[in-house]
Amino acid sequence: MTYLLLKYLHIIGAAVLFGTGLGIAFFLFAGMRLTKGGATAEGRAALALICRLVVMADAMFTAVAALLQPITGIALVMVSGYKFAEFWVIAALGLYLFIGICWMPVVVMQNKMSRIASLAVQEGAELPPQFHALYRRWFLLGWPAFGAMLVIFWLMIEKPDFLLWSGSSFARGLSQSLPLIENVPFSPRLC
Repeated sequence: MTYLLLKYLHIIGAAVLFGTGLGIAFFLFAGMRLTKGGATAEGRAALALICRLVVMADAMFTAVAALLQPITGIALVMVSGYKFAEFWVIAALGLYLFIGICWMPVVVMQNKMSRIASLAVQEGAELPPQFHALYRRWFLLGWPAFGAMLVIFWLMIEKPDFLLWSGSSFARGLSQSLPLIENVPFSPRLC
């Protein structure tokens, strides 16, 4: 029962991360296109609202799922009998860290864009170049993170084991350095 519950939570977490990320990207991208980058007062008001909702959705859904995902993933490895030194586990964890490195500045940018857009609406001013520069960086950072997420999905499904990796001295050394994690007692039953 533990394995199935963990797998269920892990899949739900992945769906929330991927779906929320894609939804946030779509709505901010569409908002920028539909309002012509906030060219009018109405467009700036719409963008300010969209930016507030993006920040809210990221805090409510993405952040929570991002914190729980490695917990359920590590627990799944431990319960299912896989080794932390397996290629697909290390690759997935590395890509997850990479996604986090992309996501952290995105969170800061979203908050800044939200403040800038709200201030422009309050003052009846145009959106400054800083808003558009932040948006471009935000947009560009989303692509590598999105691609890395797709690769993680593939790794979780396929669980590839590369022969060169399995016999490498790095993999053997890593396997020997992680016995404490791998020997934490969990029920060996998978169902």
